[in-house]
Amino acid sequence: MSAAATVKDLLQQAEQDLRALDSARLDAEILLCNVTGFDRSRLYAYPEEIVPEHKAKAYMTLVNERISGQPVAYLTGTREFWSIEFSVNQHTLIPRPETECLVEAALEHIPPDKTWRIADLGTGCGTIAIAIAKERPDCQIMAADISHDALMVAVTNAGKLRINNVSFVKSDWYSGLAGPFELIISNPPYVREDDKHLSQAEVRHEPMLALSGGIDGLQAIRQIISRAPAYLTPGGRLFIEHGCDQGETVRSILAGHQFSEIGTRTDYAGHERVSYGRVFHG
Repeated sequence: MSAAATVKDLLQQAEQDLRALDSARLDAEILLCNVTGFDRSRLYAYPEEIVPEHKAKAYMTLVNERISGQPVAYLTGTREFWSIEFSVNQHTLIPRPETECLVEAALEHIPPDKTWRIADLGTGCGTIAIAIAKERPDCQIMAADISHDALMVAVTNAGKLRINNVSFVKSDWYSGLAGPFELIISNPPYVREDDKHLSQAEVRHEPMLALSGGIDGLQAIRQIISRAPAYLTPGGRLFIEHGCDQGETVRSILAGHQFSEIGTRTDYAGHERVSYGRVFHG
């Protein structure tokens, strides 16, 4: 690539280099915007604009890292969730669109005027806790994660977004929490340890702690559900994300641990993705 590379030149070269990926053009544009500070409309409006040599070199370095399997979100350091831009890195799971269904399901059961205590277990970069905190500013959310590095990213996100009703705690699920809570929400690891998706190039760069749910993918889900009644108020609810083929089993686990009013919500692709229940003590 010459020193006087244009936007068009760089995009054409990157798209060619990334041709093995279905998202080659989109990835090329996102990475170029990240390096130059341009928005995507400017790439189309000014294709002959010269990109400074140092930025062109930085861009091609990112393209090569993308070829090696690095996720775009880690290369740019950001990912959008709930129309909010979150910082992410190799210590955090990259937020998935289907997890917005978990937030939607929870919000439907949190009256806007309530001052509930809510726990988010396995918060990662803080997406779920921060999204709920933004929508229900009178609630107090306790966001827990076993990873100190992930929590530091979550704290940074909350600070950047000026979210003041979330507190963060290092906790192995419930170990660092003091209940009770009106609602517990979690997107735990739920992929079976022998699932072929764990060997995919992009997924290999994400923290396995946030992905693998043991032999059958349900190890964390069982722990969360079985202990939830002790941390919920009477009538409190649990919402948990799971794999698209795990809904029936998760509903069964909920039924075996004091939960009623059990249901499951599908994601945008029509797959069972979020199950929930209400606990009654006594």
